[in-house]
Amino acid sequence: MPRIKELNFQLDDRPGVFGKVCQSLADRGVNILAFQANALEGKSLVRLVVDNPAAAKTTIGGLGMKCNEADVAQVSLPNRPGELARAASQLGNADINIEHGYTGVDPTGKATFFFGVKDVDRAVEILDRAAASTARG
Repeated sequence: MPRIKELNFQLDDRPGVFGKVCQSLADRGVNILAFQANALEGKSLVRLVVDNPAAAKTTIGGLGMKCNEADVAQVSLPNRPGELARAASQLGNADINIEHGYTGVDPTGKATFFFGVKDVDRAVEILDRAAASTARG
């Protein structure tokens, strides 16, 4: 599975602000594949995975927000009980800590998980094996 770019930025935690960002991205043809937002003390930390990170970063910057990039590990797994447990356990067994994570759905209907970890390359290798063993099993 791939190593993929995650965009992260802060915005005011008020009604309609995130919707404005999403609409601006949609107006530029950017598709949001997954998102996570956490509010704390009047601000929200937003993490996005999009189909066009460069266009999204420009769009978000145009709205007056600083947008950062980070690499995350991505894996698509069957949508059934135990799949996330298996993948997360394999990362833990390899002493890889999951710092944050969220999910989306890929076009085939598989649950797609995004893991923020320090060692993305190693996590991708482990998650590739997890996905391959699911395909065989």
